Amino acid sequence: QVQLVESGGGLVQAGGSLRLSCAASGSDVGLDTVAWLRQGPGKQRELVAYIIFDDNTYYADSVKGRFTISRDDTKNTVYLQMNSLKPEDTGVYYCNFRRDWGQGTQVTVSS
Repeated sequence: QVQLVESGGGLVQAGGSLRLSCAASGSDVGLDTVAWLRQGPGKQRELVAYIIFDDNTYYADSVKGRFTISRDDTKNTVYLQMNSLKPEDTGVYYCNFRRDWGQGTQVTVSS
């Protein structure tokens, strides 16, 4: 079983930046897809971005051009750099690898 620990969330003003981290143990996340999802207040969980084993990436249209997903194989960690944050980016951000999920990290963007 993989343990995933997210960090880096917080409160930021609109236009600001945050970098989320997803530190993994128990498996090499470079072997498969790692995804970031989020769940806003009163909303369903939605896919934000993912990175696959060959470093190809995908972004939801709502974050394209503002968010960047990356992976550091030496640290077995996946990052989500979030720039130009908007209030609608507010939510709990989760890291997912295969069937495992992290506990989530809260991101709040004030207007």
